[in-house]
Amino acid sequence: MPKKHQYSGGRKLTAQALQVAILQYLLAHPQKTLTPRQIGVDLKLDNNKDSIEHAITSLVMAGSVIPHPNDKFGVALDRLTLQERPAPKPGRGADQTVKKEQQRSKRAPDTFITGKVDMTRTGAAYVVTDDMDSDVYVSPRYVNNALNGDLVRVLLFQRSPQRRGGPARKPEGEIVEVLHREQDHFIGTLQMGKKHAVLVVDNMYMHTDLYVPLESTAGALHGDTVVVRVTDWQEGKGRMPMAKVTKNLGRAGGNDFEMNKILINAGFELEPSPEALAEAGNIPAAIPDQEIARRRDFRDVLTFTIDPEDARDFDDALSYRTLETGHTEVGIHIADVTYYLKPGSHMDKEAFKRSTSVYLVDRVCPMLPEQLSNNLCSLVPEEDRLTFSVVVEFDAQDRVVKRWFGRTVIHSDKRLTYEEAQSILEKKPFKHLQELPTLEAMTQALLHLGRLSKAMRKRREKNGSINFDSEEVRFRLAEDGTPLEAFVKERKDAHLLIEDFMLLANQEVAVFVDALGASSQEVPFIYRVHDLPNMEKVAEFARFAYALGHPMKTDTPKQIAASFNSLMHAAEKDERLKPLMPLAIRTMAKAIYDVRNIGHYGLGFSHYAHFTSPIRRYSDVLAHRILERNLDGKMWRMDADKLSEQCKHISSQERKAADAERESVKLKQAEYLSTRIGQVYTGIVSGFIDRGFFVELPDTRAEGLVSFRDLDDLYALDESGLRAKGKRFGKTVQIGDRVDVRIASVDLHKRQIDMEWIEG
Repeated sequence: MPKKHQYSGGRKLTAQALQVAILQYLLAHPQKTLTPRQIGVDLKLDNNKDSIEHAITSLVMAGSVIPHPNDKFGVALDRLTLQERPAPKPGRGADQTVKKEQQRSKRAPDTFITGKVDMTRTGAAYVVTDDMDSDVYVSPRYVNNALNGDLVRVLLFQRSPQRRGGPARKPEGEIVEVLHREQDHFIGTLQMGKKHAVLVVDNMYMHTDLYVPLESTAGALHGDTVVVRVTDWQEGKGRMPMAKVTKNLGRAGGNDFEMNKILINAGFELEPSPEALAEAGNIPAAIPDQEIARRRDFRDVLTFTIDPEDARDFDDALSYRTLETGHTEVGIHIADVTYYLKPGSHMDKEAFKRSTSVYLVDRVCPMLPEQLSNNLCSLVPEEDRLTFSVVVEFDAQDRVVKRWFGRTVIHSDKRLTYEEAQSILEKKPFKHLQELPTLEAMTQALLHLGRLSKAMRKRREKNGSINFDSEEVRFRLAEDGTPLEAFVKERKDAHLLIEDFMLLANQEVAVFVDALGASSQEVPFIYRVHDLPNMEKVAEFARFAYALGHPMKTDTPKQIAASFNSLMHAAEKDERLKPLMPLAIRTMAKAIYDVRNIGHYGLGFSHYAHFTSPIRRYSDVLAHRILERNLDGKMWRMDADKLSEQCKHISSQERKAADAERESVKLKQAEYLSTRIGQVYTGIVSGFIDRGFFVELPDTRAEGLVSFRDLDDLYALDESGLRAKGKRFGKTVQIGDRVDVRIASVDLHKRQIDMEWIEG
């Protein structure tokens, strides 16, 4: 006999597949209205009643299914196209409308706020706004087709009175207008009907389906995974946005699908527009002689790039020479993207919209068309390339005594990988490097640059720079994207050398532009700023660190920086302190772009900008344009309000890219461990929640949850949140403990790893 509340048929579907199957069935029978039980029987499902009802409720919230009397449901055909809202008929409905309008006229004037939507998985939303101290709660019934990240106008409801002694209630409201859509491309499964198709969007924060006319399906078939662009939002309650297919990805599943889904759901289009590609293809490859003639020529100076082995775009190079004075000249040469990327062009508009390249585990979604990023702008060896440079002169005491900014032309002598550069720094050059005619000169240059790098780093730390060396996980992948190995990328002197000179160039540019406004009107600029930490968060973190045996001084920002650096050094020797590193980073403010220069606390700089990566960051493109128009005694000021709005957009895109990159790492961590169910690892306890504790594995840096309910004792967290203790046997587990765990299960869709504690 079938289990209670189940429909025997042997077919049990996942939540997403269940929605797809129900919608497909209703589309095939547009005139039918059915109960959940009838749908379950007709589809021969083995899902329980609750799961079928939940799937139908989700489809109703999405607008593709409509409820009917007697607990029946049907496809929402009348909501698929724009229709006028009917006027109320005479009778009770009209009386109710009049009554509501009369009540509305007697109450206080409506209050509206503007803010961004932060959608939840339930379909409710919080609108984050600068107009109020609190965000505004919007229930699913009042979201009205607004989506995650949209800029919206909200009508505030009159607040309910606060209960005596109870917490203050969040303001509530209804989204009445979408002012700006954050995203117009979506990925999902296409469900074909006789007269139209519906896209079931594969995004946990998207609670509406999309209507796709048959003529807009681009030949995609039922069940195909496709990317669509919304062509008409059809604003209003219960109306489904209209879309057209832009890319057919075939059947769902596989590495490409998952990575593309991460990009699309983060708001990044997979490919440049045809217009941008056409513009890039029309750029001549040859550099005009007259352009070279107006630039400072470094083609005869020793120049090289140092990049990862698998890098395809090289946007920075270093030149080195000794001057007649005995001083050292170092050129920090950056790809001159702005020579090719003209304001107002299709490429420029698209680059600003993206604002950043996105680096997933196995691919790059570039900000610029590859004709620029991997070809014309890439500082490949043995080719003349146009650059924008910061040239600094060091004296015998390793101090910068002179600097110059301007457009240049270079000819890179050699492309070095980090590993190759490191072998030279260690005076053990790889065998293939020993044949280089420039090896002796390059060795002298790298050794001197390495010494300068360490001197700059030492000065930064003395001035309050915090050395947050975050560990980066890398994967060795099979051809189909399956992770074969996971490891932590090692940062050596060669990596730090490049990083230090890029920091120097960024700092020098910011100081120079800021000084332009010292004697007259300020020159608006795009600064990279980092605010002081939240002192309450720092105090709470200091209590954590003290409980683990590492006291901190936190009276002043400089003391905090020194204490964090001390903790970093201590964690290198005591692995119990390593779980504190991500907690320390969370106490910090987020670095953003702003026209107001408040300095960069984390680096200990009073002035800082991003100048050194214009191939992958639009912030650097803006910095190049502003700097170039203010050289040689010229003075040019961009509209500060416009630049401020651009800063907000670029900062927002940066956060989205970072989230997408983390998501791709979590996916590969979960995939890697999904093939190792039952294997035992030794990890470090990295944190606690009410229902268990997290364990981080050393090689993959993957975190899994050990649930308290699976243990042989009743564990309770203490007030510090650092440890838990069993009530029966008195055993404790705390942050930093080494524990043996077994991989119990992995949910790839949720990127969740469950572990079992092997108690010794």
